[in-house]
Amino acid sequence: MPISAACDACTPCGARPDAFKSMGQRTAGFTLLELLVVMVIIGLLAGIVAPRFFEQIGKTNTKIARAQIDSLEKALDQYRLDVGAFPNTEQGLGALITRPPSLERWGGPYLKKAVPNDPWGNRYLYKAPGDHGDFDLFSLGADAQPGGTGEAADVTSWGS
Repeated sequence: MPISAACDACTPCGARPDAFKSMGQRTAGFTLLELLVVMVIIGLLAGIVAPRFFEQIGKTNTKIARAQIDSLEKALDQYRLDVGAFPNTEQGLGALITRPPSLERWGGPYLKKAVPNDPWGNRYLYKAPGDHGDFDLFSLGADAQPGGTGEAADVTSWGS
């Protein structure tokens, strides 16, 4: 049968106009069941991907804390070269920004900005003289408690 004989304006595919009625008059859209299946699939994918994503964020925060501690250690080394000693515990990391009283050889500020908080919003802890060297500089991690594992682990100047 020639195409021109089978086609007219309302049936470009050659189907009879009453053929759509046999499908329950449905021409477009999704059923509730189809939408629920798609939502379940998306939920399963999110359940698999989300924990891995948040685990990576925790590792990133630990790496940021390690980098900030390294930067603060370099500033403390520069302070020691100028002054002759590290700031004591009482002077703390603030001595890198503001000249402690009665220090003549202070050449700071040793940081471009204020001493940062760790990635979890807590202050870095500083003790001089330290238990593990000339000074101890550390963050208590996400839980702000000594010890811990994963993202809650301490990040220290003396550990790896």
